[in-house]
Amino acid sequence: MELVDVQSRSTISNFFAGKPVDRQIFVKICEKLEINWQEISGQLPSPTGRGAGGEGIDIEALVKLARERCAEDIRKRCGTMRVLDMEQPVALSDIYTDVNILEKITRNQRKELEEFRAICGFEEFDRWGLSGIKQKRVEGIEAVRNHSKLMILGKPGAGKTTFLKFLAMSCISGKDFVDWVPIFVTLKDFADRENRPSLLQFLTGEFSQWDIEIEAILKSGKTLVLMDGLDEVRAEHDDRILREIRELARNYSESQMVVTCRIATKEYTFEQFTEVEIADFDERQIATFAGNWFCKKEIKSEDFLAKLEQNNRVQQLATSPLLLTLLCLAFDESGKFPANRSELYKEGLDALLRKWDSKRRIRRDSVYKDFSVQKKEDLLSQIALTTFEKGDYFIKQRQLEDYICDYIRNTSNAKTEEEELHLDSEAVLKSIEAQHGLFVERARGIYSFSHLTFHEYFAARQIVVSTSPSKLEAALQNLVTHITDKRWREVILLSVGIAREADDLLLLMKRKIDSLLEEDDKLQSFLSWVDEKSRSIKVSYKLVAVRVYYFNIALDLNRRRQELTFDRDHDDDKIKLYVSLTFDYTHCPLTSDLDCNLSRDFDLIRELTLDRDLNLVLDRILANNIRNRDRIRYFDCDKEIGYEKLYQRLQALNYQLTNPKRVWNDFIEWWERNNKRWIAEYRQVLIEHRNIGHDWQFTDEQRKKLEQYYQANRLLVECLKSDCYVQRETRQEIEESLLLPSKR
Repeated sequence: MELVDVQSRSTISNFFAGKPVDRQIFVKICEKLEINWQEISGQLPSPTGRGAGGEGIDIEALVKLARERCAEDIRKRCGTMRVLDMEQPVALSDIYTDVNILEKITRNQRKELEEFRAICGFEEFDRWGLSGIKQKRVEGIEAVRNHSKLMILGKPGAGKTTFLKFLAMSCISGKDFVDWVPIFVTLKDFADRENRPSLLQFLTGEFSQWDIEIEAILKSGKTLVLMDGLDEVRAEHDDRILREIRELARNYSESQMVVTCRIATKEYTFEQFTEVEIADFDERQIATFAGNWFCKKEIKSEDFLAKLEQNNRVQQLATSPLLLTLLCLAFDESGKFPANRSELYKEGLDALLRKWDSKRRIRRDSVYKDFSVQKKEDLLSQIALTTFEKGDYFIKQRQLEDYICDYIRNTSNAKTEEEELHLDSEAVLKSIEAQHGLFVERARGIYSFSHLTFHEYFAARQIVVSTSPSKLEAALQNLVTHITDKRWREVILLSVGIAREADDLLLLMKRKIDSLLEEDDKLQSFLSWVDEKSRSIKVSYKLVAVRVYYFNIALDLNRRRQELTFDRDHDDDKIKLYVSLTFDYTHCPLTSDLDCNLSRDFDLIRELTLDRDLNLVLDRILANNIRNRDRIRYFDCDKEIGYEKLYQRLQALNYQLTNPKRVWNDFIEWWERNNKRWIAEYRQVLIEHRNIGHDWQFTDEQRKKLEQYYQANRLLVECLKSDCYVQRETRQEIEESLLLPSKR
């Protein structure tokens, strides 16, 4: 029977048996048989009064009816979102943040590797996610208005699906595209549909439930066709789906169409479509998203943003909407981020490597599909450490493929032919970029990790996750050689956090830090003085905190004599920071003000900067009354315990500066003649009575060593504060020996 030449025998049989048949096919069969399909189906005539051909149709009435009838379905499918470990869906309108579009695809720009290295060293790469891309951005909704056929590319979790949902909801609610019919198509569902209908048949079937002839609306150009997830279509369906999209765009050229796809997933060309890229979130978008997220919660968005601002590594991750959601979920639990940042990063990587595809039941086709998650992490870790050791943040594609090839070569069932290995390595690279977004093509043939955070995390993982004790020991020994290198700071911190037991690494760090000064007798004498002075003070703080205090005011005095500045307000805050730095992890409460003994020594020692600049002396005299009152307050309370003589000697020295009988010009002349003697006397008083004010006369090299030594100790303290696993005895041993001389 030649009723409909494109239909299968089973479809014709279903028609005559009264079984369900696709609406469009049903209509065509009825037309061939010259019978009224509406009478047979029992349906009322459409508002057009005509068939699917479109002649004489009242399009405005049809569009209005279609919008009314599909509205509930659009709200159900597009009105909420739920990702990762959200306990329940949230309304899209409550959380949505406007996206920005890059009209030039990042990976298509042509740059040389040296250009990236020149404009983006370690310090700049540290902020790459927030400020690296300088090209012009346009609002997403504006890009849709400007292009009738739009292909939106983006990294995993960039917000592509959410943006399409927003467009559908904006259309159906009348905010934008008010006279159009929104059509939301999940391309994976379309590709997997039985009997492989054409895209037009698929859409016709979807709208037949509302008795709407969608083809007439498509021809009129009054549709907003939103096709989501081209990258999620399985390889076996690729050619057919690409052909269907092209045909739909060609046959209904007046209709607005938007397709989303991950970057680097498909090799295709849509001549009718303009390709754009979703930009990472900027600081304004991050703040907007956080404001939306926390607006109905006890935790305030201001607190979240403040914590984010304090850690630029975590802030980097917030440029990805998916990872920003993860950060909000983590912060939601306790009002803070985990002390061990490696746990937070691992959760983010877990979302990209495992959850994002699996929770949406997406299967990928490539040689990479046989890699377990552990193998993927091992591969990324090996590449990360190799490139980080070389300082290579940007890597040529060929070099990156060679690294992948080296890894694949040592796996079971690896191919032996070099050409096949390199083809596989190229496929693996594209899969990592497309499926997880952990590699990003910054320009043609030039890659980097998506975030410096992940580069550092995987480098740290490669160091500490080793099954061989000898290899682990060698790796840790090599790691601590970088203890003074700022570039390695985060890798060391993450290594401590990732390690199952961090004792060995922390003790190696402590020994390496101590070795920085052990060959310099003057620096050892300085540390001995710090220890001696700290032990002589009776305060409520732990001894290690007092050592931190005196180490820093002595070191600051040396710095300030070079800089000729001394700001009491600034330094009070700084000293409190030094003390709290040591005490945070011991849970020891701090008083609101510095102890009287410590504060007095600070005031006394800062006067020693006067020997470098007359202006400082003049400033001191102008503030003389206030400072005298402060000094009298300090020493009046201590007269009964032996400070009377110190008080008298300081008053005599002070009188030399503030003698009311001396006129101004005489004072200037007097100071020029006597400043060195006055400073020497003042210094001697401090040394005799308070054991402070020593003129260490450090060389530039010694100052550099002391600065490195102090910063390395700060890193060690931060590691101890990071909620790593370390035995109590090890923690106590390290704490009690901080800033002590090696040769006691």
